[in-house]
Amino acid sequence: MINIAILGAGRIAQKMAETVSRMESEPRYAGTVHLYAVATRNSLERARTFADEYGVEVAYGSYADMLDDADVDLVYIATSHVFHAQQAIACMDAGKHVLVEKPFAVNTADALRMIEKSRETGLVCAEAIWTRYEPSRSIIQDVLDEGVIGDIVSMSGNLSYPMTHKERLVNPALAGGALLDVGIYPLNFVSMFMPGEVERVVSSARLSGGETGDQTDELSQTTLWYSGGQMASVTSSYFEVGDRSGVIRGTKGYLWVDNVNNPLDIRVWNASHELVAQPSVPEQLTGFEYEVASAVAAINRGDVEPEQMPHAETLRMIQLMDEIRAQWGLVYPGELE
Repeated sequence: MINIAILGAGRIAQKMAETVSRMESEPRYAGTVHLYAVATRNSLERARTFADEYGVEVAYGSYADMLDDADVDLVYIATSHVFHAQQAIACMDAGKHVLVEKPFAVNTADALRMIEKSRETGLVCAEAIWTRYEPSRSIIQDVLDEGVIGDIVSMSGNLSYPMTHKERLVNPALAGGALLDVGIYPLNFVSMFMPGEVERVVSSARLSGGETGDQTDELSQTTLWYSGGQMASVTSSYFEVGDRSGVIRGTKGYLWVDNVNNPLDIRVWNASHELVAQPSVPEQLTGFEYEVASAVAAINRGDVEPEQMPHAETLRMIQLMDEIRAQWGLVYPGELE
């Protein structure tokens, strides 16, 4: 039984609390996880309200108090991007495994510090990007492996939502912007299925007003060229309503995914544009249960990383986003210090 603590009490923390609570009563996961604690930065009242709503056993009004609890096994970090590295390292220093909400870190330097601490302590440090763990990933891969659409030639992915009302999304000090919050999903979608290595990146963005270190990316378009000659196109924005779709195009047909953020429907067409397959996507508790189960599995086998999202892949994605931001000239305030 792994006692899980949630660090933070915002919307994404609420979804994780619902997830673990439902896992406790789900036969597939019963006896493996327990929704043990929640901690806020400085409000015991808020932590207790959260605990009462989701049936959490213990509430803490500070992160330090939670880290002092020897009964906490795994901490889910549900705070803003810029705090992930510092908090993950603090958790590991306190002997806790960590599941870090995406993005794993703001940049490569922070990610390397986290991975180094994970290997130093022998503790799991996993990135919680749910599409890497969901069954839809293997369903899509099976279709590709069967050769139904032939050899992959190009891919595209879009994830855009109007989110200017969310303060953290438009706040440079919190590493706001579309890339780290939603753009990361189509980039991961492409990276999961495209064979070969990225050889060239061409990207442009519309940035919010302000000087260097005081901007966020509002809208961007990125083209990735691969070693086999394939191409991928990725779009993200926090202004527009995007179609959320992902498309994989091959020499014999194409595969379409509804919602690269959490695949809801998968359809496969042949060269005559005839629908030839529509594999079903399993019903989920919330979709987060798979990343939790993967982190628990890594703990149980004494590993420091999950099979579905190893450190090398997390690092590759962060390095790619660093390269994209470098082409835009986008630097977060903390990176200037």
